[in-house]
Parts: sequence; structure tokens; C-alpha cells
Amino acid sequence: MTPSELLAALNWRYATKVFDPTQKIPAATWSALEESLVLTPSSYGLQPWKFLIIQDKELREQLVPHSWRQRQVADCSHLVVMATKRIMTEADIDANLMRIAEVRGGTPDALAGFRKMLIGDVITGERSQYITVWAKMQAYIALGQFMAAAALLGIDTCPMEGFIPEKYDEILGLEAVGLTTAVLCPAGYRSADDRYASLPKVRFKSSDVIEHR
Repeated sequence: MTPSELLAALNWRYATKVFDPTQKIPAATWSALEESLVLTPSSYGLQPWKFLIIQDKELREQLVPHSWRQRQVADCSHLVVMATKRIMTEADIDANLMRIAEVRGGTPDALAGFRKMLIGDVITGERSQYITVWAKMQAYIALGQFMAAAALLGIDTCPMEGFIPEKYDEILGLEAVGLTTAVLCPAGYRSADDRYASLPKVRFKSSDVIEHR
């Protein structure tokens, strides 16, 4: 991919207001987008999230009234609900260390120093006082990566904060598993009737937002 192709894809992308409900993302394309979520970087590599892919039509219709009646959640091809942990525990730390050992070799015991540092920050340190905020910020890293990956593949997305988290948590049964809804991202194909698709992208000039020192 050339620099110009990258910029073309990012300029083509916009927050899709109207999806075409008749168009579905091909399985191979969606599989790559799911993997882009898995590959998202996170603080300490702790990945304090779960990505719920909602395709059940009736379930998505239930979510519309709690999404400020925005139809994107129902009319898109795939709805991604990015949920994050309400708390972090030592078990979460240990699960991550086990996975490191599994992928890279060695044993969790060899990571004892790393474990102590993580617990001192995330579990008992100052960060533990605002862990839900921290986890939500991690979800936004996933959101950005997902949207960029989708644009490169010609898939439309719409990042959404306009919803009632408590209602989403209730309908999706998230509180019982220690999760809460952080942000949404419907994905699919824009409708020909979406007038926003043809509007010029409005951004400040580079000189207003980028400073070289």
C-alpha cells in the first residue's frame, strides 16, 4: 500500500449515518476485521475487554431504543459492542502471564517481577481507583484500529457513544460477567440514501493541529 492509498482510504471513511441493511460483509473480510480487534495493542498487554459481535436481528432491534433511536445498530451488517472489565483482579493478571508463557515460552514464575509491578499499579495502586475509565480508554484504541482496518478494506463504520450503557449491560447480560459497555461500532455498507457520504470531510488544517519541535 502506498501513502496515497492510505490517505485515500481514510478520506473515504466517514461516520456512516445510514447503512444498507441488505448488504452483508463477506465472511473472509469479517474474519480479518475480527483479527484486527484481537491484534489491538493495550496498556501492559492486559486486554481488559471483550468484543461482542451482535448479528441477531431481534436483539439489535431491542438495542435501538437505548441507542438514541439510531438505526445504525440494527441496519448494519455487524454490530461490535466493545465491553470492558468493571474491575481488574489478580486472576486477570495471572491469565495474561499464562498466555505470555504459552505464546513465548518459559513459565509464569519467570515473570514474577512483571507480575508484582502490574499488581502494584493496576490492582492496588492509584490506577485501581479509576480502573473502569482506564479500561474504557483501552477500548478506544481498539475502536480506532478497527475503524482504520475497515476503511482499508472498503467497509463502512460508525463509532457510537450515543447509547445508554446500563441498558446495554442489562440486555446483553454484561454485569453478571463483570463487564460494561464502553463504545459501539456498527460496520457494513453505506446506503445510497446517506447524504453524509458525499459531504467533504471537515478537519482543522494540519498546521493547526500538528506541531513539530
